[in-house]
Amino acid sequence: MSTPTADLAAAGVSIWLDDLSRTRISSGNLADLIATRDVVGVTTNPTIFANAITNPDDTSYDAQVTELAASGATAEEAVFAATTQDVGAALDVFRPVWEASGHVDGRVSIEVSPDLAHDTAGTVAQAKQLWAKIDRPNLLVKIPATKAGLPAIAEAIGAGISVNVTLIFSLERYAEVIEAYLTGLETAKAAGIDLSSIHSVASFFVSRVDTETDKRLSTVGTDAAEALKSKAGLANARLAYELFEQTFAGERAQALLAAGANPQRPLWASTGVKDPALPDTLYVTELVAAGVVNTMPEKTLEATFDHGVVAGDTITGGYEEARAVFAGLADAGIDFADVTQVLEDEGVAKFIDSWHDLLTQVAGALDTQR
Repeated sequence: MSTPTADLAAAGVSIWLDDLSRTRISSGNLADLIATRDVVGVTTNPTIFANAITNPDDTSYDAQVTELAASGATAEEAVFAATTQDVGAALDVFRPVWEASGHVDGRVSIEVSPDLAHDTAGTVAQAKQLWAKIDRPNLLVKIPATKAGLPAIAEAIGAGISVNVTLIFSLERYAEVIEAYLTGLETAKAAGIDLSSIHSVASFFVSRVDTETDKRLSTVGTDAAEALKSKAGLANARLAYELFEQTFAGERAQALLAAGANPQRPLWASTGVKDPALPDTLYVTELVAAGVVNTMPEKTLEATFDHGVVAGDTITGGYEEARAVFAGLADAGIDFADVTQVLEDEGVAKFIDSWHDLLTQVAGALDTQR
């Protein structure tokens, strides 16, 4: 008997888990999610690692922290050691999935330091460091789609590094991300790198768009504004998929695909529903199309497995309706360009805060061992 997650996979959606911890790997839970929930990848971020490493009920990091303290490691060196070990172990768990999917899935992401969000050279240097340290072909290095991140994405791709581009909120920035990917592929091709070995996803955030837009619609307060609530996130993502289709059907992209390159898949991130009045599977079942990734917190994954209704493609027929949503937002006086810039700024700031909180906690743990 089929399950909703199996139906989602059959519809062409790759299900990734938006969480990782050492205990999840060592307990067999990650392997179980692959077997029973059709999970074919994992995404991580500084907040996820902060929650894992500083969890008082998780003792799986204690021995390593003791060893690192004895070696005189700094907090940043300790975090680097712990997170790269976890991601490497997860990549090994996913290796059979990577093989079975023709190297498309079975992917795990690790993010460059959020402190580098506005530092192109620093981002490239750390992307190369992570790629070399973890040394697994199914790794994705996460680079934010900030203005400084765009040339770093192109340079990393050009060096043969597979990249998860994160924190994309606007169609305009998404177009720049695809441009960076294609530029990187052209650089890699000129250097003689096997283009088929380079993979990338573009992480387009969904629920946060609704949270910020709905807040502004509440301020407008009209009936027309109220009717637009909880529609911007889906509309934005659907138009992103349209842009993906159009750009990768273009002459430039097609020439690279013919040379062995892979399309940069859209990835739906921030798929946990924030508003309890909305269906808890909204950002999963309403964003189904072939060739996309949906990365879910475990709560959303379990909700989808339990009662998600997968009714085929829910994206490609909705482009005109999505454009109508944006026309309505403009009529309501919502400056959507400002919405997405605020979200990018907040996203970077939140990851920086989580990163520094993690460093502080790890520094304290190291100190107690010295």
